Amino acid sequence: MWMETKAEVEEARRSRASSRRRVLNSLLLCTGDMEHLDKYMQDKWFVLQLAVWGLRGVTRVILANNPLSGALILAALYWASPWQGLLGTVGVLASTLTAVIMGQDSAEVTGGLHGFNGMLVSLLMGVFSSAGDWYWWLLLPVLLGSATCVFLFSGLSSLLDRWDLPAAVFPFNIIIILYLLSTGPNNPYFPHHSATPPGALEPNGTEIVVLQVIRGIPLGVGQIFACGALGPSLLILGAVLLYSPLLAVHAVLGSAVGTLAGLSMAVRHGSLYSGLSGFNGALGCMNVGGLFFTFSWRTHLLAIASAFLSAYVDIALSNLMGTVGLPACSWAATLTATLMLLLTGSLAAYRIPTGQVMAPERNLRSCSQWEAGNTTDRESTDV
Repeated sequence: MWMETKAEVEEARRSRASSRRRVLNSLLLCTGDMEHLDKYMQDKWFVLQLAVWGLRGVTRVILANNPLSGALILAALYWASPWQGLLGTVGVLASTLTAVIMGQDSAEVTGGLHGFNGMLVSLLMGVFSSAGDWYWWLLLPVLLGSATCVFLFSGLSSLLDRWDLPAAVFPFNIIIILYLLSTGPNNPYFPHHSATPPGALEPNGTEIVVLQVIRGIPLGVGQIFACGALGPSLLILGAVLLYSPLLAVHAVLGSAVGTLAGLSMAVRHGSLYSGLSGFNGALGCMNVGGLFFTFSWRTHLLAIASAFLSAYVDIALSNLMGTVGLPACSWAATLTATLMLLLTGSLAAYRIPTGQVMAPERNLRSCSQWEAGNTTDRESTDV
């Protein structure tokens, strides 16, 4: 009887362990790039495929590639502002459909690479519009600007491929500046707000509120999607965490570095509190911290340096462009990341080819397997 009881206990223990493994495996299927989903969707309706491509495009904005993360981010945008959520949806679908019609590379389309610039253009058009929410005429420039991003992305990719550089968000930064220059603040059809330089003077006696500054760090992650609400920003951070914990850590770290850089330059308190000082630092840190470079203590320090450089360049460009009422958008992080990818010397050995970039944890695992294979090969050839 005692033996039977012991056997039953052991069987129950094995069953619980097996259940935990199944749950863990199910959770792991929802993280990373979710490549298995592409195989599953191959014979599904085009509308469903388009939805997955669009959701991947949503996450490409924040350097991820996971449709579940994209659904969380889209939910966060609708939570913060239904109008902004609608504009983002229209933008990512318009640019993705344009890429399909133009016959762009299928791997790029299914990977969401033609959707994220269109989404960013549409979100910024909505944020800077002074016509208010639900101004339906704004959908015209949103559709046109999103579609134009595909042409720019395709052309710039052909040019930058010579140096193995991504087109990144160059199309978005170009299109949104051209749109704001073309319309002007007092345009009768598409009026917009003018950007305020971060170096604008504060009223005398205004003191910094530390808790507001700390609150601005997660908001810096949300500002990548032009979202300035705390709850939705935390949900966006959770979406990044689902894709890659390492990327999420670098997002928060980069935003904190950007906030610190803003404090050191005495930028407007509003920039610190709203997260605007942190989002370029977050992008600069994420680009280097495990995405385009294999994670190590050297590249981690480089990621922090990239965050500082992105933040300071953003302050400089924002002060310069703010004199004519234009935002600096993400020019700072884009230019800094491009510069980092052109580095030579020992750090270049950690560089991951653009076409092989995956989730940071998978990049790290692939690098370890490659190094282990090389070690085995060297040992087998020793005489």
